[in-house]
Amino acid sequence: MSRVGTEETQTFQTDVVIVGAGPAGCVLGGLLARSGVETMLLERHATFDREFRGFAFQPSALRVFDQIDVLERVLDLPHERISKFKLELYGRLYTFVDFTTLSPPHDFVLSIDQPPLLRMLVDDAERFETFEFRPSTVVRDLLVEDGSVVGVRASDREIDEDLTIRSRLVVGADGRYSTVRQAAGIDPGLVDTDFEVVWTKVPGSASHEIQARINEDGQLLYFGLGPDVQLGWLIEKGTYPDLRERGIEAFRDRIAAVDPRLRPALAESLTGFDQCSLLDVSPGFTDEWVRDGLALIGDAAHVASPLGGQGNALAIQDAAVLHAAVVPALRRESGVLSASSLEPYATRRRPAVRRILDMQLLGQRAISMLVTRGDDIPAVIRQTIAKAGATAATVGPVSRRLRDLIAFGPDPVDVETALFDREPATEDLPPSPNQQS
Repeated sequence: MSRVGTEETQTFQTDVVIVGAGPAGCVLGGLLARSGVETMLLERHATFDREFRGFAFQPSALRVFDQIDVLERVLDLPHERISKFKLELYGRLYTFVDFTTLSPPHDFVLSIDQPPLLRMLVDDAERFETFEFRPSTVVRDLLVEDGSVVGVRASDREIDEDLTIRSRLVVGADGRYSTVRQAAGIDPGLVDTDFEVVWTKVPGSASHEIQARINEDGQLLYFGLGPDVQLGWLIEKGTYPDLRERGIEAFRDRIAAVDPRLRPALAESLTGFDQCSLLDVSPGFTDEWVRDGLALIGDAAHVASPLGGQGNALAIQDAAVLHAAVVPALRRESGVLSASSLEPYATRRRPAVRRILDMQLLGQRAISMLVTRGDDIPAVIRQTIAKAGATAATVGPVSRRLRDLIAFGPDPVDVETALFDREPATEDLPPSPNQQS
């Protein structure tokens, strides 16, 4: 990567600039670095030490980690393994997905804090001289010339310096509220929903073996990690101010009515609404994923619902498929990558992601009815819902198809390792987290 400019404004030239160091951006950066592509990864935050909502990494993500030889180091980090997706529906417990029937080592869902995982992925990519990571760097706008995206304008907040970064490709990997997508004038295609999720964290190892509990008192989601559990309380959209007005004690009582086992942990740890956050669960699907000099991946291209914990895996699969399109195009073409050279990525991923989002929308419609009309649903309808759950959980072919769809998606993705310039050398590997001082 070359650098020119004054002290006030620096100009860089690179092959690819990735905006956003989430799972998609970090994986893509590592893949491109392995392939000899000059890559600059930009992250607006100074560190990874912040709260992330996405803990789940499906078997498809483990498959990618395995193929780039980082799975062992990922599993050295503190994590949990979810072997089955379980739901308690009106007092009856169902196993909807059993991942233990898959072939190891991709036979579970990884539940892991993102900060150490992302740090490890960046450390791995930094072994290659073609990769540069720039934290505290905020993208302000896209550089556009003759209708093509040719880079970004950014600010390095650590040193208070404006940056111009020219590139042959800009990748927007900056999530649901993507600056890159907004600067490109691309509509996120959000589908409005009737409910939102209030997140909080409490001690609760007893809740790690179930992912959701639905009954007459409400709907509660669980994401266990270490000694804590993330709780997601479903509310009708726009009612959060009313929930806060009734007070934290009333909120604790509502959660405990669904799961009485949580009452002691709630009383001890949930003392105010400053420990809660409101999550918009509206999914989205943009009409435009690529244009000359630009590609969107992950939530910047398609906003996933939290149902099924698919977001991280979809984003990582995007990264693997985009890598397979970008590297050959960079090698055979000069100048800015054309939309036509990036289109194979979009053509492959759009149908697969669309199918997952359609499945999530179907689930959200059912949940929406429970959230908005829960008190009015007759007992006979509740019994019908419970029976439908039992059928979906026990019919073999349906269960296996659902398992494969959730685990790997409708179009399983492999990394094009043949594009790598060389295999990682053992002596280049950073120490295991358990070996670091």
